[in-house]
Amino acid sequence: MRDDHKTWLQKMADILSREPQNREELLEILRDAHERQLLNYDALSMIEGVLQVSHMQARDIMIPRAQMKVIQSNASHDDMIAIISESGHSRFPVLSEDKEEVSGVLLAKELVVHYKKKEPLQLLKILRPAVFIPESKRLDVLLKEFRQNRNHMAIVIDEYGGIAGLITIEDVLEEIVGDIEDEYDHDQHAFIRQVNDKEYMIHAQTPIEDINDYFKTNIKTNDVDTFGGLVLKQVGYVPTKGEIIKLANFNVKILDANQRRIHLMKVTHQNKL
Repeated sequence: MRDDHKTWLQKMADILSREPQNREELLEILRDAHERQLLNYDALSMIEGVLQVSHMQARDIMIPRAQMKVIQSNASHDDMIAIISESGHSRFPVLSEDKEEVSGVLLAKELVVHYKKKEPLQLLKILRPAVFIPESKRLDVLLKEFRQNRNHMAIVIDEYGGIAGLITIEDVLEEIVGDIEDEYDHDQHAFIRQVNDKEYMIHAQTPIEDINDYFKTNIKTNDVDTFGGLVLKQVGYVPTKGEIIKLANFNVKILDANQRRIHLMKVTHQNKL
């Protein structure tokens, strides 16, 4: 037996012989359980996500102000409907005319009801109160408050009281369970998009069965469901942006990833060359 393997076995034996003393030891035990197939990848990923969320703050995952989908308080009824239709979101911060204050949160369904009834719109009367949180708000505390107060969105403010961004309950949950897609996120083929004759953009959450259908392959696995999960299983760690991986009949280049998961890949399928 190689010395490095003996050292690893001794290390794991030492950890398993006592209760974990810190987060890293706990993660090491969980990852070892995954390696021994006592814990599947999805369960391990969620547990890691829960532990990660407890150390993250709102500023880490908020949607920056420049990327927020908002409605101006002086916008016309038709303009509001257009914004809702284009974005597919269900809630929108409503900004004052000077764009410096949040007047409230507009629920798309309430605006649609007024639109169908052709009633005069008194926007301020149908707004829900906005929830404001500091950038330093811990995500685990925020998730608990979202659930207790039945809120789905919070406006993140900076130390001077200005709008820094927004965060939703979905944003927090995605840090635990991975990307949550809805009917507005992708069209039928958005998980796999052909770039040219040789290359394809593939979202990490693409089901393996969709990969098999699209590329006429026969990838079989019992412990992962997505193409991103398959890549992680192959390499045994979360690859970094720009890394290239050989996987079955695919050459995979990581285009977008963070410390916990892959988001987007550029893939060359060998049979397509």
